[in-house]
Amino acid sequence: MTTVPQDTLLLLYHTGFSVIPAPDLNVGRRNADFGQGFYLSDDGAFSRRWARTRKGQTTYLNRYTLDLAGLSVMRFDRDRAWYDYVFANRAGREDALAAFDVIVGPIANDTLYDTWGILTSGLLPPETALRLLCVGPLYRQTVVKTEKAARALRFLGAEPIPETEIEIFRAVVREEEARFQAAFAETIESLPDLADA
Repeated sequence: MTTVPQDTLLLLYHTGFSVIPAPDLNVGRRNADFGQGFYLSDDGAFSRRWARTRKGQTTYLNRYTLDLAGLSVMRFDRDRAWYDYVFANRAGREDALAAFDVIVGPIANDTLYDTWGILTSGLLPPETALRLLCVGPLYRQTVVKTEKAARALRFLGAEPIPETEIEIFRAVVREEEARFQAAFAETIESLPDLADA
């Protein structure tokens, strides 16, 4: 984990059912992985793949740039500090990094795939849960946490994603999840504290 800001301009995406030129930082769940804030991805293909449909609504891919100059940025890797932060937020504890403007780090795989609740059960030692959270592809999220960061977020526009396209993307996700489930099961079988249970 590093706390060194990088003076770079990020191109970011947010998929949802609204055009969002000015995000409300208080709308998101407080107990999400990185606490309350506006969640974005730097991967446009990923954002499209995880788009959903809702009857009577249009799905949009919102595009932004975020200028990190002058912002305090916390960057995580898949490590114990990341794990501890994610699970403290999910447990509803006070956000230990609320002073940071932006947090960048991996998306926990149980946010994306069905892991049967095992990772948030509290029954696994942190080292085991962390190892399981590292299974599968690594996707990153960027979370705008403060109004200062929100002012540095520039809206570029939004485009509708056709339902036919979303169906194609969802098929790709189903294939990816099948590969994940196989790798997840293989990892569980290799863990001594689970193999003996």
